Amino acid sequence: MVSFPVIGDADNAALVAWTTTPWTLPSNLALCVNANLVYAKVKDRSNGTVYIVAESRLGQLPVKAKASGKKQAPSKGSNAEAVQGGLDTESYELLAKIPGSSLVGLKYTPLFDFFLELQDTAFRVIADNYVTDDSGTGVVHCAPAFGEDDHRVCLSAGIIEASGLVVAVDDDGHFIEKISQFKGRHVKEADKDIINAVKDKGRLVSKGSIEHSYPYCWRSGTPLIYRAVPSWFIKVEKIRDQLLECNKETYWVPDYVKEKRFHNWLEGARDWAVSRSRFWGTPLPVWISQDGEEIVVMDSIEKLERLSGVKVNDLHRHHVDDITIPSSRGPEFGVLKRVEDVFDCWFESGSMPYAYIHYPFENRELFEKNFPGNFVAEGLDQTRGWFYTLMVLSTALFGKPAFKNLICNGLVLAEDGKKMSKSKQNYPSPMEVIDEYGADALRLYLVNSPVVRAESLRFKRIGVFGVVKDVFLPWYNAYRFLVQNAKRLEVEGLTAFSPIDQASLRKSSNVLDHWIHSATESLVSFVHQEMDAYRLYTVVPYLVKYIDNLTNIYVRFNRKRLKGRTGEEDCKISLSTLYHALVTTCVAMAPFTPFFTEVLYQNLRKASSKSEQSIHFCSFPSTTGERDERVERSVTRMMTIIDLARNIRERHSKALKTPLKEMVVVHPDSEFLEDITGKLKEYVMEEMNVKTVTPCNDPMKYASLRAEPNFSVLGKRLGKDMGKVSNEVKKMTQEQILAFEQSGEISFLGHCLTLDDIKVVRQFKRPVDVSEKEIDAAGDGDVLVILDLRADQSLIEAGVAREVVNRIQKLRKTAQLEPTDLIDVYYESVDNSNTLEEILQSQDQYIRDVLGNSLVPKAAATSDMVVICEESHTVHDMSFVIYIARCMPVLAADLLSYASGNSDHVEALRVYLLSRSISRLKNEFQTGNGKITVRCIEGYPPIDLQLGKHVFLSAGDFYQANRS
Repeated sequence: MVSFPVIGDADNAALVAWTTTPWTLPSNLALCVNANLVYAKVKDRSNGTVYIVAESRLGQLPVKAKASGKKQAPSKGSNAEAVQGGLDTESYELLAKIPGSSLVGLKYTPLFDFFLELQDTAFRVIADNYVTDDSGTGVVHCAPAFGEDDHRVCLSAGIIEASGLVVAVDDDGHFIEKISQFKGRHVKEADKDIINAVKDKGRLVSKGSIEHSYPYCWRSGTPLIYRAVPSWFIKVEKIRDQLLECNKETYWVPDYVKEKRFHNWLEGARDWAVSRSRFWGTPLPVWISQDGEEIVVMDSIEKLERLSGVKVNDLHRHHVDDITIPSSRGPEFGVLKRVEDVFDCWFESGSMPYAYIHYPFENRELFEKNFPGNFVAEGLDQTRGWFYTLMVLSTALFGKPAFKNLICNGLVLAEDGKKMSKSKQNYPSPMEVIDEYGADALRLYLVNSPVVRAESLRFKRIGVFGVVKDVFLPWYNAYRFLVQNAKRLEVEGLTAFSPIDQASLRKSSNVLDHWIHSATESLVSFVHQEMDAYRLYTVVPYLVKYIDNLTNIYVRFNRKRLKGRTGEEDCKISLSTLYHALVTTCVAMAPFTPFFTEVLYQNLRKASSKSEQSIHFCSFPSTTGERDERVERSVTRMMTIIDLARNIRERHSKALKTPLKEMVVVHPDSEFLEDITGKLKEYVMEEMNVKTVTPCNDPMKYASLRAEPNFSVLGKRLGKDMGKVSNEVKKMTQEQILAFEQSGEISFLGHCLTLDDIKVVRQFKRPVDVSEKEIDAAGDGDVLVILDLRADQSLIEAGVAREVVNRIQKLRKTAQLEPTDLIDVYYESVDNSNTLEEILQSQDQYIRDVLGNSLVPKAAATSDMVVICEESHTVHDMSFVIYIARCMPVLAADLLSYASGNSDHVEALRVYLLSRSISRLKNEFQTGNGKITVRCIEGYPPIDLQLGKHVFLSAGDFYQANRS
C-alpha cells in the first residue's frame, strides 16, 4: 500500500492506494475512487499520519503489535477476513467519514517526478464505478499506459489525450530513458527497487505477499504485462446497432448463446484493433507519408501497381515492404511507405466467406448466390472470436450476417475438469481411443454429449466404450442376426435370400412388421426434423431407443419367424422387413457414423443389385408419411405390460423359464385391452411365458381407487384453502373418483379441480384367502397387471422343458457352433427314471419350435453317432446328460426290403449318404419334390429314395417319425 498526500488538506491526509504491480507506480497519473462509497479519515496513533481509505476497507490498514511495538506482517488471509476485522482502534483513531464524491478533483503529491510536465491535468482524484469495495482500499492508482480501465478513465477525465500518451516501457519490457531512476531495467526485475524507492520517500504504508491471478505466456510460461501499443482500428461502435439487428436474423443452437452471451458482447462492442506488430502475417495495405498527413489504403494489386509503378507478384511483406508511392502533394513531400503492422489473424478468419473465392475480383455471381452461408460451427470461445469477426465484417460490408445457422460447441476438458494440456498429458491419445473403439464411437460420444449444447464435457474414455456397448453392439447384433438367418436359407437348401420390395411388405399381416416400418419412418422423420433445426444432440438418444426396440422387440419377438419356424414365406417377409429397417437406419445415420454404416451397407447391398456403390452415394431417406401411430402406441402399451409383469416375476424370483398360468390386464379403456389381447397377445404370452392373457375393463374388480391432491399444481393456486381442499380430495369415495375420471372435473369449496389437479392411484385388491405369493400385481397408475403365481403339473413340465432347452443352447455356445450348424441332440437319464422322457415327449412341440428338431433318447442312437460335446445337468431333481452330435442321415428299417433284400446295397447307400452334405441333400430332395435317385453306386442299379420314408436327414426326424 502506498500513500499519496492530498495537497491542501487541513489534516495533511494521504490517500492510500493498493497495487500488485509496483512497476506501474513510476507511471502514475491519477487516483480513482468510487463516488458512491463512504470513505474514512483515520490517524495512526504511533506517528500521527492521517490516511484516507474506504470505510469498508479499514481492515486493510496494517495492525501494530501491542507488546513489542513492531508492525505485524500483513495477513495472508482473504479480504473478507480483513473487512470483518474492521478498524484496529488501538492503532488508529477515526477522525471523520466523508463521501467519495467529495474527494473528486483533489490534487495530490506524485510519487515520482518523471511526468511533472502533465501536472496541470494529472495527479488528481477522479471517480468511476469500476472501483469497488470488495478488494484493495477503495482507492486505485491509475497508470493509463498499462491498464484498459486506467486508460479509459484517464482519457475520459482529461488526464491524457488519445494522441499524447507516453508509454514508459519499451517493446522489450524495459523502462525508457524518461524513467531515469530505473532506465534500461526490466520492469519485473525493478519491482523491489521501486518499492524501496517508495519506502525511502516515506510513502510506503505496508507491503506483503498475496496470491492473485496473473497472465502468463502459455508457450514460455513467463509473466506478461498490459501495455498500450499504437494500433489501427475498425470503427465498430458506429455500426453497433446494425450488428444487433443482423444478429436477430441468425439462428443459433443453443439459442441462449445468441440471445445472451453474443448479444451482450455486441451491445458493448468497442472499436476493433486490427493491426499487430509482427513479421509474419498479411501486410496491412496502408501507405502513409512521413509527416502522417497523407494516407492511402490499397484495395487491389492493380491500384498498388498503378500508384507505385512496380509489378507486384507476391503480397508477402518482404516483397511489398520496400514498395513506395510518390506523394500526391509533390516531390518535396517525399514518398509514402507501408506501415510496419500486419493484420490481426482474426481479420483474415472473419474474411473467410469472401477471401476463399477471391471475391470481389473473381466468382462474383457464385458469392452473391451463396451468401450468407447456410451453416457454421465452432466453440463457445468464438463468440468473441470468429463468430464476432464474421458478423462485424459482413455487417460493415453488406449490412447482413455472414451465416444463417450456427452450432456453438462447448469445450472438451480433461477428465478432472481441467483444460487439456499437451505438457501435462492429462488426456488419452485420440489415436489410441480411435484404435480401441473406432472413430465413429468417438464421434457419436461427442455428438451425444453436452459439448454440442455449448456446455463443457469432461472427456472420459469409458464414455466412448459406453457408446460401443449401448449403440454399436446391439446394432451390429441385429445385422448379424439377419446375415446368419439369410445364410441359413442357403444352408437348408432354400432359395437364396433376396429382399422383398417394401410396397409388398406393407401388405404383411404381422403387426410387428407394421410397427417396425412405422418406427423406422418415425426415426427418419425425427432425424429430418432435428437436422433441420441443427439439434445434433437429440438424434443419438432417439437412435439408441430405436436400436433397442429393433433388437429387443422386433428381433427378439420374431425369432421363430426369422429362423424359419413359421414357414419359408413368413421367414422371408420378416427377414426382408429387418433388411429394409437396417438399410434405412444405416443411410439415415451415415452422416453420424460414416465408417460403421459403410461396412454394414457394403454387405447388405449384395442382396440388392440396384443399390448404390457406397452408402455415401445414397440419397438421404425421405419420409413417406405412412406412420401408423396406433400400432406404435399398441407396442408401447405391450412393453409397459411386459415390464410390469417382469417386475412381479423379479419380486418373487420367478425366472422367465418358469411358465405361469394366467396374466390379467386391468384397464378401463377397451382400445387399450384390444391392443394387448389382439394381434399382440401371442407375443405377450411367449415373452412372459404365461398360458393365457385375460383382459378386464372393470377397474373395481381387482383394484381400489384413492385420490391424492397434486400439491405442486394446487399449492400456488389455492393458497390458504389448500389444506381444506386437500382433505376433501382424500375423502373422495370410489364412486366419486370414477365419476371424476369420466367427467374430468370436480368442485370443492368453490374450486374446480381437473385431471391435472388430482392424482388417481390404483391399488391392487387381492382376492380373499389368497396370499401375495400366489397372486400379485404391479401397476403404473394407469394399468394394472396381475399374475397368477401358482404352479400345477403342466406348468412344472413346461418349465422343465424350458430349462432343458436353455442348457442345450448354452452347450451349443460352449461348442462354438454357428446358428447354421445342423446337429442332433440326445439325452440320457442318469437316475433310470422315465419321468424326464415323458415330460420331454409331452413338450415336444415347444422343443421343435425352439430347436428345430426333436430330442432323441440316447438309447435310440445309432452305433455311428459322432458326439461333438456332452454335459451333465440336474433340473427339478432329475439328473441327465445332454449329447450334441453331428447331424447324419438315418436309413429306414424297411429300406432292406425296398432294396430287394440286398444288405450290401443298403450299406453302400448308407456310406454314400454319410459322405454327402446334409444341406446339399436337403436341397436335392426339395428340388425332386421329396425324392432323389441314386445312380452313382458302382455295381448296383439306380434306386429312388423318398424323404421321410426311406431316409431321414436327422436322428430327430427319424425318432419323431417312429413315435408317430
